[in-house]
Amino acid sequence: MIYRSPDFLSYFVSGSVILAQQCDWKSASGGPVWGSQPEVAMESFGRQEFLQYLAEGCILPTAQQGLEQVWQLLLACLLCRIVCRLGIPVHVKQLSSLAGGLYVLYVFFELHMVWVIILSLLCFLILFLCRKSSSRGVFLSLAILIYMLLGELHIIDPETWHKMRGSQMVVAMKAISLAFDLDRGAVSSFPTMLEFLSYVCFAGTVIFGPWISFTHYRDALDGRKMSVAWFGKVALSFVKSQVCLVVSTCIAPYLFPYFIPIYGDGLPRRWLHAYETAVSFHFSNYFVSYLSETTIVMAGAGFSEHKDHLKWDITVAKPLNIELPRSMVEVVTSWNLPMSRWLKKYVFKSALKLGTFPAILVTYTASALLHGLSFHLGAVLLSLGFITYVEHVLRKRLATIFNACILSKRCPSDCHHQNKKAVWVYGTNLFFSALSIFHLIYLGSLFDLDAEDEKVYMASYTIQKWSELNWASHWVMLGSWVFYWLI
Repeated sequence: MIYRSPDFLSYFVSGSVILAQQCDWKSASGGPVWGSQPEVAMESFGRQEFLQYLAEGCILPTAQQGLEQVWQLLLACLLCRIVCRLGIPVHVKQLSSLAGGLYVLYVFFELHMVWVIILSLLCFLILFLCRKSSSRGVFLSLAILIYMLLGELHIIDPETWHKMRGSQMVVAMKAISLAFDLDRGAVSSFPTMLEFLSYVCFAGTVIFGPWISFTHYRDALDGRKMSVAWFGKVALSFVKSQVCLVVSTCIAPYLFPYFIPIYGDGLPRRWLHAYETAVSFHFSNYFVSYLSETTIVMAGAGFSEHKDHLKWDITVAKPLNIELPRSMVEVVTSWNLPMSRWLKKYVFKSALKLGTFPAILVTYTASALLHGLSFHLGAVLLSLGFITYVEHVLRKRLATIFNACILSKRCPSDCHHQNKKAVWVYGTNLFFSALSIFHLIYLGSLFDLDAEDEKVYMASYTIQKWSELNWASHWVMLGSWVFYWLI
């Protein structure tokens, strides 16, 4: 039988784990080793046999291993949920939340979890020492930045650090948001050490995210009713996560020509492979996004209240807005909605006094630093910053000139534009949608999960990958910028 083994928790991107895949297809019966060249399999087997082996050797084992990897996390979240429903003192609920978080950290990282605990304790110590200051957010951000840089500079074993990068980022985001909320008065009372640690190590978010505010965490401890809607949200999000895992691991890498009969050589083949890589990377993000929805709702958070009506409606990512985007602006906000809100609230608005473009650069730089000192991640995020800004100002200028609904974001129904539903308006928006897909393919080409980890982090890898695509996206961005200034 042929099998394919996904290896979890290699590293995070935009607040999310990248699903690192081992791409060795092996035959236990002595058949061919497919590796990253599935053409060998297609030559040895017919299409039907290929699909049969794909189902038996990849899809079923991947789904099974996916469940094996996370069942203890789901159980810990459920136990936290049950404890919060009990009529016990709040500090006991906080203690159970902390215990559940520490348990799942040990399950995923074993003794390396100590680095996450050190960061958590360091954050509380700084907050406590600066409790009378009005700049706690700034001080804590600088301290976390120094801690992250020390870890990235190989003071800690690189392989160990990269595995924990996602949890480190979630803890950092929670601590920074709490510090700024204390400065702004959004949180009125300084938390106890137990309350703080139970918040940053909350079992429902400490592994896969997403970020939640301190206020929302406090509300979750009240223990909302375990309703049919709650169970439905958990079940639906988990099923979606497993589907995305299978697509990322077993389908996306073999789109052309095995699922979609499109062939190409030379440059066209490189673009087809880049599209496969981008789609695989996208669905690995959707897998983590839906799994994070599952864990946070399972643990009793991820809801909104409208008067007396409770909705389990947390959304981490919007895949349709990414695969068929209106604009790159829509892509970056839909990739990880909680992190997008965090960056907007605590970074962008704080830096807006520097100007719009500098604030955008500061925001993407902050995101890159949170994700670690990886050249290819930094290159992608900073490129996104330039691309989204150029697209925003260009479409804003065109919308003003033609008085049309062609902005980066969808216009409200009562907007003042005269041209809303003309054919050329739809055509213009469709053109920019296609351009966004083009940029996504180009940027996503760097996340080739067949590449060796050491190679991916080198600048030469990024340069090589983008050189193979003739730096097309950057040239288009430059051309758009020149066109913007000409009009």
